[in-house]
Amino acid sequence: MTYDSYASPFSWRYGRAELRSLFSEHERRRLWRQVWLALAEAQSQYGLVSAEEVDDIRAHADDVDVDAALKIEGEIHHDLMAEIRVFASQARVGGGKLHLGATSMDIEDTVETYRLRRATAMIGASLGDLLRAFARRIRETSDVVCMAFTHLQPAEPTTLGYRFAVYAQDLLIDDAALRFAFENLTAKGMRGAVGTAASYQQLLNGSGAGSVESMERAVLDRFGLTARDISTQTYPRKLDFLLLSALAGIGASLSKFAADIRILSSPEFGELREPFGEKQVGSSAMPFKRNPILCERIDSLARLLPAYAGVAWQNAATNYLERTLDDSANRRTILPEALLCTDEIVQLAIRVVNGLTVETKRIADNLRTYGPFAGTESVLLEAVRAGGDRQATHELLRAASMRAWEAVARGKENPLGQLLTEEPELTGRLDPAEIRRMLEPSGHTGSAPARALALADRIENLEPFPAQATITRAPASLGRPSTRASKTRYSG
Repeated sequence: MTYDSYASPFSWRYGRAELRSLFSEHERRRLWRQVWLALAEAQSQYGLVSAEEVDDIRAHADDVDVDAALKIEGEIHHDLMAEIRVFASQARVGGGKLHLGATSMDIEDTVETYRLRRATAMIGASLGDLLRAFARRIRETSDVVCMAFTHLQPAEPTTLGYRFAVYAQDLLIDDAALRFAFENLTAKGMRGAVGTAASYQQLLNGSGAGSVESMERAVLDRFGLTARDISTQTYPRKLDFLLLSALAGIGASLSKFAADIRILSSPEFGELREPFGEKQVGSSAMPFKRNPILCERIDSLARLLPAYAGVAWQNAATNYLERTLDDSANRRTILPEALLCTDEIVQLAIRVVNGLTVETKRIADNLRTYGPFAGTESVLLEAVRAGGDRQATHELLRAASMRAWEAVARGKENPLGQLLTEEPELTGRLDPAEIRRMLEPSGHTGSAPARALALADRIENLEPFPAQATITRAPASLGRPSTRASKTRYSG
């Protein structure tokens, strides 16, 4: 790329290079040519394209000349027809049979479905890596007791492993949604202008739906795709919405995770830190800064994902009758960028989870400061069991807790244990040592460690994300290998 014209950050900054290449203009046109080749090979079985013509088409299938095609497009205003003209000028023997019976979306939607499935499979595999990274953290920290916070205020103790399990459980929901979207990403098929396959049936001399379906299967099998029973000029645009909604779900889960890490890394908490490079600069003005930029980037990029899904909803809702172009221009942006955006935040999250620093001393300090409050309910229950008045005991505990909060606010040690063991109304029914035991926060995590470990087991037993097959070679019976030079530039 050059740097003297606007380029989307997703074309060079965000997302892995393999994905950017998959959605490049060159690759799109190369894949169009592969569909035309597969169609010609399938039609050769019915005598519509000769072996020599197939050989010629195959010989020039990789001779993409984007500049030549764009020049023609400037005149005719149709990108796919421009590519056909370049391809036909290169394949002078077989070029006259290119696109026989097809409509533009037979070609474009086959390629789009293939690219979406490949990209989704890549992201799904990375999501599996992220889940396994969480599982490792869960196992490491299942018994690390820490304070939980509701309303951003100290609540009761939990464990760090259980908190990680909360994020992982959200991602398991996303994994299931992404698998569902992947399995439902089906192609339009070779069906012609409005999806009836009338043009192909005419070409096959009315030989019946079975022959048309067999020809379609031969093309789609090359790309590892299937088609639904019904299509119009396009595959259902609802499928784009289904996929982008699943990606938006991943964004929501990782946005919460990243925001929580940002909160917990602030000095007031100081419990977790994202990785920070030895030479990393936190601020141009403040040399001491150690900003959580990875998590901030996750949160920033994740905001785009529901917007992409919203546009896909509009496309599904306004693709009138058999097809309109309301979707065409925006899909060039929303589909690749939604996938690249998701890829980037998943890769960032993997870095954060694997590189997290757990500040055990700060966790213990915060637990010692705020944890005793969590034991007041246990004291209340046992005092009432021993004959106390529930309402009077509640008020006693509330008043003592407020005094303890004031001390904590002034930077002192939490005095709650001392205050309660000095209350005759309590010590007359409960042993002071028992009161202090009930205020010990490590005894208030319930079944959190066991349930967190069970979730880690579930993650580690998760089936790998399905793979998308790459383009296969045509059967040996289709045409003969060409000995002609394979690189011919456009000359028309």
